[in-house]
Amino acid sequence: MTRFLLGAPVALLALASCAGASPPSASAPAPRVPLEMVRVSTPEPSRPTRKEMVRRILPHNVRLQITEADKVRRTASGVVVGSERSADGVVAWVITNAHAVVMDDLKSPTLNVLVDQRADVETHVGQVVATGQVPDLDLALVKVPGLSLPAVELADEAELELGEDVVVAASPYGRALSLSGGMLSQVEWDRESRRPRMVKTDAPIGYGASGGGIFSLETGRLLAIVEGYRTAQVDFAVREESYSFDVPMPGETFAAPSTKVRQFLQAKGFGRLLERSLPGEGGVAHAAGR
Repeated sequence: MTRFLLGAPVALLALASCAGASPPSASAPAPRVPLEMVRVSTPEPSRPTRKEMVRRILPHNVRLQITEADKVRRTASGVVVGSERSADGVVAWVITNAHAVVMDDLKSPTLNVLVDQRADVETHVGQVVATGQVPDLDLALVKVPGLSLPAVELADEAELELGEDVVVAASPYGRALSLSGGMLSQVEWDRESRRPRMVKTDAPIGYGASGGGIFSLETGRLLAIVEGYRTAQVDFAVREESYSFDVPMPGETFAAPSTKVRQFLQAKGFGRLLERSLPGEGGVAHAAGR
């Protein structure tokens, strides 16, 4: 019996065909696969909220009381512009208004610097070490031994722009620290020096807010120190009795810009306190703390 192997010749033919095929050219370029451009975006750091920024601003502020025989004679506000440590301990340097710390008319005055910590009040005794000439430079520097608070950063002149969102931290009427919000409503520039001479804000303040700080809500830096505010007199009659009182005018809270604070500290020999600060380019008026 003769047997046939079905499929064998076909398999051999297939092998022969494969063996005789010419190999692909080694110089032929490999096929290119198009790649899509992928853009990797880096998330921007989130800006602090208004509440977070206020929390950063608060530790720079204090309130001042001038007492005589345990009676409060005057009140004002202040901002810590320097903090140092030496062999004698810590010392804080507080900027305020010169008119707010006048004590020549008092026999035995004491300048108290108070820090409010919720229900507790920390009290230190301060000493005026430098004053400017009122009204051109209504600033004063107070040395406070034993007070440990962070120093504020002074804003650069470029930050003094109309419409800048601000918060004013002060202690009107000698009470605990109070906040009010608004914007820079005016920047007055000196034509000769080409530097800001005075700024205004529409944030409302009251008696005792002299020396309070006007802070940028964007950076937390000190833009200016409150000097006073303008008021309008309002008269009215009730049952044939006449009454009158002064009302603060919106947008008429005026202040010494950070440029003046910087110049004052340098002129009085306290330029070292500016190490944390940014380098600079180089109605009836009422004093809010009188």
